[in-house]
Amino acid sequence: MTNDAAAANGADAARESGEGGVPTAIGVKFGSARTALVFDDGDAESAVCLPSCLADDDESDGALTDDERVRCDEAVRRAPERGEFMLRSGVPATARDAELFERFVRELCERHDLPAESAVVYAMPTVDDRVGLANFGTAVGECGLGEALARGVPESLCASIPPLGDGIEAVDEVFVAVDLGATSLEACAYRHGTRLLPFVSADASGDRVDQRIAEAIEAETDGRVTVDPATAREYKETHADFGGFEPFTDAVEHGSEGAHEFTVERGVMEPLDDYLDDAVAELGDFFSRLANAHMKTYQLARARPLVVSGGMACIPGLVEELESRLAAELDRPVDVVAPDDPATAAAEGAHRLAVRLRDRDAA
Repeated sequence: MTNDAAAANGADAARESGEGGVPTAIGVKFGSARTALVFDDGDAESAVCLPSCLADDDESDGALTDDERVRCDEAVRRAPERGEFMLRSGVPATARDAELFERFVRELCERHDLPAESAVVYAMPTVDDRVGLANFGTAVGECGLGEALARGVPESLCASIPPLGDGIEAVDEVFVAVDLGATSLEACAYRHGTRLLPFVSADASGDRVDQRIAEAIEAETDGRVTVDPATAREYKETHADFGGFEPFTDAVEHGSEGAHEFTVERGVMEPLDDYLDDAVAELGDFFSRLANAHMKTYQLARARPLVVSGGMACIPGLVEELESRLAAELDRPVDVVAPDDPATAAAEGAHRLAVRLRDRDAA
């Protein structure tokens, strides 16, 4: 990508000299649990993924050194209760969430030296909360980003760009995108960049799976072991595998009784199995509605891969199992594709869009 490298070098030189130059292209996905960021960094691209929270022992201005931030990131991964997550509903919905989110974005800018003279595309979730969605753009502007360009683009479109080509071919195609996220399952059709029939369901979500895993482990151990949803999520991310799950052993502290060791055999995969059944049922309903409302788009999309992204797509074997079950539900072959890295795909797609929009505006 010679042109992109040249543009990135120009932006880097502009930061050092203080003179005008080619704006830095930035793509970002603010997730309920993790934020992914892709940006021009010298002659290459940098991609980072970190918890979408502020550590509860931050200074009032939210500023941390790199070493402090790394320690906070690791602390929050080990103990999520130590952090303040402002995007649990998918957007900064309340005034406090908006304030925390702006601090988070400001710290993100400082940590990675993101310049004001930048072209920013941020991935937007499908939620019915105009104020919460508007807070994304407000935070970007208040933190001095996106002076050249700032635009929100549907998250599922951004995440579909990497698996559908080396550029931004997805915006010219007709296909269906599915986001298997922490807070909801989202589905919609895209026709040449236009979103059709956006669908959101909280009945199939990563958060619900975490709660079900906690309940299943308590049942599997006859009530001797209780784990919180954060621990259940860790078990899911570490051990879940539709291709070859292996039982695992852990231990919990029981006060004066000391550590109690237990083995999980069914408590992770059975909730995930139920999750897939729920997701397939929801998607079957979505495809029926799409056929009724946009028959031509439905027919064209059937000939294209179904793009699946989101945090749940990171679980080994889940995408392949979804493909098999959905084909049985729809009684037709289904070709499912997923990004190589579902965790950063939306940010990568947003970055490619930022490059294209920046270059178009400069032409």
